[in-house]
Amino acid sequence: MTRGAALPAQIEHLALIGNFLPRKCGLATFTTHTFNAFKARFPDTQVDVYAMDDRPGSYDYPAEVTGTIPQHERAAYLDAARTIEASGAQAIWVQHEYGIYGGAAGEHLIALLDRTTLPVIATLHTILENPSADERRVMEALLRRASRVIVMAQKGRQILRRVHGVDDRKVVMIPHGVPDRALAQTEAFKPRFGWQGRDVVLTFGLLAPSKGIETVIRAMPAVVERHPNALYVVLGASHPNLVAHEGEAYRERLQALTAELGVADNVQFIDGFVEQDELLDYLQAADIYATPYPGAAQITSGTLSYAVAMGKPVISTPYVHATEILADGHGVLVDFGDSDAFARHINGLLNSDERRGQLAAKAYARGRTMLWERTAEAAMAQFGAIRGARPRSIAPDRPQALEPLQPDFRAVERMSDATGMLQHSIYAVPDRRHGYCIDDNARALILMHRIDPLSDDERDKWTSIYAAFVQFAWNPDERRFRNFMRFDRSWCEDVGSEDSNGRALWALGVTASEARERKYRDWARVLFDETAAISFEFGSPRAMGFAMLGAAAMLEAHPGHAVSLQILERFGDELLSLLEEARRPEWEWFEIVLAYDNARLPEALLRAGRALGRRDFIECGLKTLDWIVAQQTSPEGKFRAVGSESFGREYAAPMQFDQQPLEAQATVDACVAAYDVTADERWALEAERAYRWYLGQNDLSLPLASAQDGGCFDGLTPAGLNRNQGAESILALQLANCAISALSKRAQIVAGPKQAVA
Repeated sequence: MTRGAALPAQIEHLALIGNFLPRKCGLATFTTHTFNAFKARFPDTQVDVYAMDDRPGSYDYPAEVTGTIPQHERAAYLDAARTIEASGAQAIWVQHEYGIYGGAAGEHLIALLDRTTLPVIATLHTILENPSADERRVMEALLRRASRVIVMAQKGRQILRRVHGVDDRKVVMIPHGVPDRALAQTEAFKPRFGWQGRDVVLTFGLLAPSKGIETVIRAMPAVVERHPNALYVVLGASHPNLVAHEGEAYRERLQALTAELGVADNVQFIDGFVEQDELLDYLQAADIYATPYPGAAQITSGTLSYAVAMGKPVISTPYVHATEILADGHGVLVDFGDSDAFARHINGLLNSDERRGQLAAKAYARGRTMLWERTAEAAMAQFGAIRGARPRSIAPDRPQALEPLQPDFRAVERMSDATGMLQHSIYAVPDRRHGYCIDDNARALILMHRIDPLSDDERDKWTSIYAAFVQFAWNPDERRFRNFMRFDRSWCEDVGSEDSNGRALWALGVTASEARERKYRDWARVLFDETAAISFEFGSPRAMGFAMLGAAAMLEAHPGHAVSLQILERFGDELLSLLEEARRPEWEWFEIVLAYDNARLPEALLRAGRALGRRDFIECGLKTLDWIVAQQTSPEGKFRAVGSESFGREYAAPMQFDQQPLEAQATVDACVAAYDVTADERWALEAERAYRWYLGQNDLSLPLASAQDGGCFDGLTPAGLNRNQGAESILALQLANCAISALSKRAQIVAGPKQAVA
């Protein structure tokens, strides 16, 4: 492309994540210059900058910075993900360096990216030949999530292929950008710095042992012997991390070394973080530029790129970036730590104006290929190529016609043993490390009364196991149910949460009403009568709702059951009061936040209203269910479960992810309750719409249900399925299967042909 030719913008809105000036580091400089170049070349493209902040509140960021992300606050990364997802940005551009992101090896960045659906391009500033386990894990997560990866040296591409197995087609080489200045004579700039009459060798960058400054200082006695006016300038402030650890001790050691070698008058330390224009003046005042890095792993060096762009003769150790940019005679390479070689080549260049001029011209010509304008154009081309891409595991939307699955006990049985149902799995394999909980065993007990087909022997066996867990969980000394149990059957606590106690009461009420055998109905009624009064101490709205569901079930079997009537009256009135306190014109809900199992609250009111003949309960239940159903509807009309990332945000519309199966089941049950009290087909259709979320009618068009064995994946993330299959998810699907099957028989919902699900 001809320089300056029109290049139509292919992306209109971009989110850029990295360090940013005035934070003092090379990555902040790079990200700032990248932003400036992109805006200069594509002024109509909106670029939102999210600056990584290692010292929150310490930097006076310019207006270009849309937001900051405190490095070590994981919640801030999730907030940033929500902001970016809602901003209208079409892609994310990450400047990646291990040290700037929080968590092990910077894993908090992955949490951010995994909570957006936008395509990602990552510019890698460090690529390790021998990463640690955490570094490998985080890098490979980033590589999976990114649609394109930008490296600034071809060696980076080779390392990614060899170490991480990355497909070459995903990797793009775009050199480190450089500013544009005319090639100039050094003598015109030297007087500004008091260097007239001196032969100047310059090294620039944040001062740290990783820069190898000692190598050139040890070369200076041999240089001064031939060129007494030679001056080695070390320009740059000490690295902030080094200062925090040991102050200026490293700089002082270098200064002591110059005195020891007798070259203190020939080495100048300039302690400061200089802006770009001043840096370019320093570079143009230097006769030679030196980069003495002590190891080969330096993939990129912005200071080397700038020196080449200013037409400086360069002497460097053969780290990765130097071997590429100085190849074909564009500079001089010497071995790591070889002070004699540095001295020999510095003297050689200072002896020959012609040789310095030749290297300067070749370096300057190479620099013209790396101008910021051109790197911005190259990056824009990549954004154009990935625009509209989605994370790898997200399928494109497609029309679906699905019929309900039949209830299937196999996955529940897979997660169960003689103690009860285990909580979690690793993929489909039960994870014994996390043991059991009453929440899941109470749900499993309810399932036993509703699932068909199941042989009488199987139903009896598993009903007794889940019931025994609930019985053993009751702690009469504390008058509370325990919740969590280790795999060795020892309890983790004496008292479970209010919500887990509420679920236990719910399961007892349902068992007393729906168990197929009288022995279990009798057991459940006795234990419910012994324990139900604990509910009057509940403060959690969901615990109240769960207790109400148990009480409503108990009344179906035992009309006039006194404590159940009290539970329904008291907590129904309490929910009405909570709604009155929290509601706003746009917020028809019981709390100022959304949480999990939301639809259980209107369901509890509907079932209480039906049991008590309370029209106000029914009206409130219908109104709040209508509101939560609207919150759980995507713009395309699909069911969208309130994601866990939305929990706890005051008066805020729900975010899209992470969506979990529990929410779909709660909505199915609530809509069934609404249908039961109204006979309005609308509620039957809403129940079916929520149910179809399991089958693939969701934001990602991915089925969570496994038709082969009754399993269910744990949720939808921006990057696709959470492929673990925990007890909560499996039970949610199977209870939803039971509910929708029963509803279909009553409402005669007609569905299309069944789609195979994975």
